[in-house]
Amino acid sequence: MYRANGTINMTLKWIRNCSKRNFIRNLGSAIYVRKYSTDATEQFANGATAAYIEEMYKSWLNDPKSVHESWDAYFRSNSYTAVNKNLKPLSAILHRREPDEKTIDDNLAVQAIIRSYQIRGHNIARVDPLEINDTDVPDKRTTKAIYASFNFDESDMEREFKLPSTTFIGGDQSSLSLKDILSRLENVYCNKIGVEFMYINSLEQRNWIKKRFEYPGVIDFTPVKKRLILSRLIRATGFEDFLAKKYSSEKRFGLEGCEIMIAALKEIIDVSTDLGVESIIMGMPHRGRLNTLANVCRKPLEKIFNQFAGLEAADDSSGDVKYHLGTYINRLNRVTNKNIRLAVVANPSHLEAVDPIVQGKTRAEQFYCGDQEGKKVMSILLHGDAAFCGQGVVYETMHLSDLPDYSTHGTIHLVVNNQVGFTTDASSARSSPSCTDVARIVNAPIFHVNANEPEAVMHVSKVAAEWRAAFHKDVVIDLVCYRRNGHNEIDEPMFTQPYMYRKIEKMKNCLDLYAEKLIGEDVVTPDEVNTISAEYQKICEEAFENAKKETYIKYKDWLDSPWSGFFEGKDPLLVLPTGVKEETLVYIGNRFSQIPADFVIHKGLFRILTARKAMVDEKEVDWALGEAMAFGSLLKEGIHVRLSGQDVERGTFSHRHHVLHHQLIDKVTYNSLQHLYPNQAPYSITNSSLSEYAVLGFEHGYSMTNPNALVLWESQFGDFANTAQCIIDQFISSGQAKWARQSGLVMLLPHGMEGMGPEHSSGRIERFLQMSSDDPDYFPHPSDEFSIRQLHDINWIVANCTTPANYFHILRRQIALPFRKPLILMTPKSLLRNPEAKSSFSEMIDGTKFQRVIPDRKLPVQNPDLIKKIVFCSGKIYYDLTRARAERKLEMEIALVRVEQISPFPFDLIKEQGYIYKFANLIWAQEEHKNQGPWNYVKQRFLTTFKHLRDIQYVGRPCSASTATGSKVQHVRELNDLLNDALSI
Repeated sequence: MYRANGTINMTLKWIRNCSKRNFIRNLGSAIYVRKYSTDATEQFANGATAAYIEEMYKSWLNDPKSVHESWDAYFRSNSYTAVNKNLKPLSAILHRREPDEKTIDDNLAVQAIIRSYQIRGHNIARVDPLEINDTDVPDKRTTKAIYASFNFDESDMEREFKLPSTTFIGGDQSSLSLKDILSRLENVYCNKIGVEFMYINSLEQRNWIKKRFEYPGVIDFTPVKKRLILSRLIRATGFEDFLAKKYSSEKRFGLEGCEIMIAALKEIIDVSTDLGVESIIMGMPHRGRLNTLANVCRKPLEKIFNQFAGLEAADDSSGDVKYHLGTYINRLNRVTNKNIRLAVVANPSHLEAVDPIVQGKTRAEQFYCGDQEGKKVMSILLHGDAAFCGQGVVYETMHLSDLPDYSTHGTIHLVVNNQVGFTTDASSARSSPSCTDVARIVNAPIFHVNANEPEAVMHVSKVAAEWRAAFHKDVVIDLVCYRRNGHNEIDEPMFTQPYMYRKIEKMKNCLDLYAEKLIGEDVVTPDEVNTISAEYQKICEEAFENAKKETYIKYKDWLDSPWSGFFEGKDPLLVLPTGVKEETLVYIGNRFSQIPADFVIHKGLFRILTARKAMVDEKEVDWALGEAMAFGSLLKEGIHVRLSGQDVERGTFSHRHHVLHHQLIDKVTYNSLQHLYPNQAPYSITNSSLSEYAVLGFEHGYSMTNPNALVLWESQFGDFANTAQCIIDQFISSGQAKWARQSGLVMLLPHGMEGMGPEHSSGRIERFLQMSSDDPDYFPHPSDEFSIRQLHDINWIVANCTTPANYFHILRRQIALPFRKPLILMTPKSLLRNPEAKSSFSEMIDGTKFQRVIPDRKLPVQNPDLIKKIVFCSGKIYYDLTRARAERKLEMEIALVRVEQISPFPFDLIKEQGYIYKFANLIWAQEEHKNQGPWNYVKQRFLTTFKHLRDIQYVGRPCSASTATGSKVQHVRELNDLLNDALSI
């Protein structure tokens, strides 16, 4: 409390002698006279006077009418100046005084109430159109629970409070009554939108969100906008009604109960297009896909209806069900009058598996069009509520969102929240309060919204698009709806959710509710609603009749990633050369071995680079150098190379070292392959997060965008691919067959039995071979294009190379092929430093190529009849066999033949080797167990090759449930047994 200093006896005496009324009436004039005093020793009032004035001031603060009008005028003015030079004007002194404790508490309470609504309002918001599912959080029942702990009663409701800077509910007003504050907060945070955002670290971002939801009038729409929403809702609902009428017994995974999703998507696209986006890549599950293709992408309705007709395919794809297919459309956005490219990525029933595919494709499009900030290309991911919280790939994909070489600069996630899985209630589907809680890990705002409130949905859609454009970060729209039918149209949901579906049976659909609302507002008439609906039904009927004229379907019409011009003018059976000039190899090798000026490297790296330079001088390569020359030569030819995976920059086995780190300056690096030629293509190499599922999916999506790029994913150990099996099975292996989609993705899987235990030995080559589509009982017709025809017809290539030269060629062949096939490549571990596993430049220069089979180079060809055994093998075991054969001096009796490309099976070359050594026994030797490795794949193909006239015997480890022993002693014993069996005569 501030008090005046000193006393004035005459003034005190005058105050004591005056009546209280006269004092109040005359104090103003008395002080006014004294303000002109120049007496430095004279002061205004003593402590008693100041205390009295303070009491009057407190009364005035609480209620200006409680004091005389002269006091009111006095406290409102700043006219008094204390005669003491140390005093400020009395009004300033009084205004600086601390208010009473209740005033402080009440103002703090108002701020706390505002913050409580901002933090917890979404728990109370009425976002469930069925009004049956409440978020399982404390104090969720009523809005009063938010402020019940504060000491306000009805008498406080008309009191005015100054609004803090943490809210925008006042708009242009700086203060509001408590009643208005609570009313506005409830309308913003506890109505049909639940805004979940206060965990976001950035104050700027939190304030941005507050302003777009709190500012008065932000959700007011013009009649024109309302009519547009209604029109879009009519088309979405009309499409589902038409399909239900024409194909009542067909599964279609319709959108009934969430038809507003179509309008939401279109709003996001409209706003994003207006803000500069030119291309949008979407991924979604099957629910609502056909409606999205029809009304968002504008896929011709005839092509959609054809999918129900059961027509024969005109191309060689096996196809997929209609609600898994994708598309690619380039169209005019009529709202913004700008062109927009839309792609819906095909995906299987593994719902969220498409998420990283979309992100990789989006990142690639951004990269190739130079969109470094994501302003032109963006992604939208749609999810189901049960899958969004239940599938781990969602978490893995979200954790890529801000990584430098994986970020797509913000994704808009739209969750179609049916409030039930197939038959599983939310209480059994997740442990978190909301299905969207996973998004909190990346500070993504979450907008929960009632799907039966079209204008609320449009507002959050607009805000989500603006958020993505402003901050280039993820955002989630939780579209809380219901599923009018069961999991599909022929499913009975009453078996498991009787209460929910009794409610749904009584629900009017969103279109009827919104039409009634707009009719009541005189925005439209009933006749207008009926006319718009009839016009759309007429469009559907005409398309339905036109569809009957089609006699076949083409799955190529459903491509989500067309490669314009790639296949035109090419011989489909011509492979370009993979050898390069020797001077190119020397140049790349020297640059790859150089240390940049003023760059301090680790002394161990100095030895590695020196050894590389020595190899170049000797014109030979090891594995790492051969790989670098493959990459470098492709970069020289304008081919972008991207290598991704866990610790790929250095390499798991410390062999690659593409990124050198300055030893004295943190985060200063150098990559020589990025600086080979002035006009070379870019080289991207990046360590990934510790993810296989999402990262492999990301790289597969990346490979879909540009066929003239070499995209590689390396597993830290080959068996790590196990956790990405869904991507392998559903996209990489079968993508071309199902969706006519090609990909040249390379999977590098370190493989080999090194005594490192069961988890670091096998890349599970048997799984990839089992999924290969070549027929084990059919010997292809011999021709000059035998090998290329095999590659053309198969789904992917599986290889286990033994030489750096062959590794060099097979990488370059990925680009030299006139088509694209995934390459599954088992890579070595111990061979990375094995002095025998080196290649000469002579095996990589012009005129050389990939060898599918490498014959025994150490045998004299003039006496093939002396050979008693041909041991066919693949991978590292060849070097173990070679060493053991030399120790036993059996070079003249046993031939070792390496099968480098296992699938497609090299029938022609295997047959050639068999007839060279026509009296020899045929052996297949592998280090993997009998029920693993290539044996079960190659066995029948060997028999087919030799028409069952010659048998093939297995040599290797016995069957086992585990891929390898964990005992080094047992590993050595098993290897010795294998070698003894293979080399016995």
